[in-house]
Amino acid sequence: MKPRVLFVEDEASIYEPFSKALTREGFEPVVARTAARALELAEDGDFAIVLLDLTLPDGDGRDICRALRRTSSVPILMLTARGTEADRIVGLELGADDYVVKPFSGAEVIARIRAVLRRYASGAVVAETPAGQRYGFDGWLVDLARREVRDPAGAARELTTAEFNLLALFVQKPGRVLSRDELMDLLKGHDWTPMDRSIDALVARLRKKLEPDSERPMLVKTVRGVGYAFAGAVKKL
Repeated sequence: MKPRVLFVEDEASIYEPFSKALTREGFEPVVARTAARALELAEDGDFAIVLLDLTLPDGDGRDICRALRRTSSVPILMLTARGTEADRIVGLELGADDYVVKPFSGAEVIARIRAVLRRYASGAVVAETPAGQRYGFDGWLVDLARREVRDPAGAARELTTAEFNLLALFVQKPGRVLSRDELMDLLKGHDWTPMDRSIDALVARLRKKLEPDSERPMLVKTVRGVGYAFAGAVKKL
């Protein structure tokens, strides 16, 4: 079956030629020209990835990203004319997996789509212990084989692939200070760029899902000038 792509874009000059390019490359694009239609399709359809424009006639693509992340871990690639570093960081903090600035090359976006899908398929993360290990910390449970996370109440927590990979890395290296460069090296499969602040955005997203107060984190500690360390009391189960 062809991977289905939800393409959220209102400009015909963009979605028409790029939909044809996606089709030629073996994808099945489904276009949503409004935020309302995008959410409707996302709820009813089974998509491999969402290509998300931020400026839509009836809303902001960032709101769509928030809504999707409340219920789904589907990969999200933002396509937008907003190209500042701050805009990119906001997009990543909201749960996007990648961010491409318009005008873009169709070949580049398709390459990024394939890279994101490879990361989701492989769950690319360095593991020092065999797959199948389960870890516990402060009442939380992380199952690497099932790629599941449960909170102290036993409820499943939805994490994106990147968030899960980062948590898996932390529980396998508890207490160790990891620099941003080390994290970028260990989280293989991501197209990091020099001076990339995506790691900071990813840590911020993970904190919001793990910490009672993400502004005063107790689990994922910042080591100023170096990077991050996981302070949870981790046990192999």
